[in-house]
Amino acid sequence: MLFKICGLKKINIIDCCERKNVDFFGMIFYDKSPRYITLKQAQELVNYSKNKNIKPVGVFVNENLEIVKSFIKNLDLKIVQLHGKENDEYIKEIKHNADLKVIKSIPIKDKKDFRKINNYQSNDYFLLDYKSETDDLPGGNAKQFDWSLLSDLNINKPWFLSGGINKSNINKIKNYVNPNGIDLSSGVEEVPGIKNVKMINNLFEKYYVK
Repeated sequence: MLFKICGLKKINIIDCCERKNVDFFGMIFYDKSPRYITLKQAQELVNYSKNKNIKPVGVFVNENLEIVKSFIKNLDLKIVQLHGKENDEYIKEIKHNADLKVIKSIPIKDKKDFRKINNYQSNDYFLLDYKSETDDLPGGNAKQFDWSLLSDLNINKPWFLSGGINKSNINKIKNYVNPNGIDLSSGVEEVPGIKNVKMINNLFEKYYVK
C-alpha cells in the first residue's frame, strides 16, 4: 500500500512521515486552501527531503500551465497532482520533455462520476476523492464519498483513495476495495492546515493492527 499525506508545511511532519514509511508528501499550491505554501516554503521542504525515502508532490488546482511548469522546474518535481478540471491535453503538455508522473483527481459522488476516468490516458495515477459541493475546497474537506460505490471498480491504472480518511475509518476501506494507495490530509490535522504528529502516529498504529 502506498501512502501520501497531503498539505505539509513543517519539517517535523516530514520526519514523522518518514518514520511511518509514508511514500509521498503533498505541497498545496492553491492559495484558497488553508494548506497553501509558497514556493520558498516548498523549497525548504523539498531540500530537506532529498536524502529521505519520502518524495514530494506538487498539488495544483486549475493553475496556469506555465506557472505549473515553473514550479516543476524550480523544485525539480518528479510528481505532480492535479486536483481541478485539468484535461488530458493539459497533462500531456506538462509531461512534455519532462521526467514527470501525474496523479489526476476524480471527484466522486455517484456511479456516473467514474466515467470521467475514461477521459484520461496520459496520467500515471488516479486519485478518487469526495466530490466538493459549492462552498467546499477542491480537497481536504474531511468528507468521504460512499465507498460501497467502489466494490466492483476496475481501473487500468494505479489509484489512490482520498476524502475524510482517519483513524476511525481507515480499516473499513478493505471492506469495500483494495486501492493501490491511500491519501490523507484532514484526518491527521488538529485544525485545517496543521498536521499533528500524534494523530499521524495513532492512525498508523490503528492501521497496522491486524
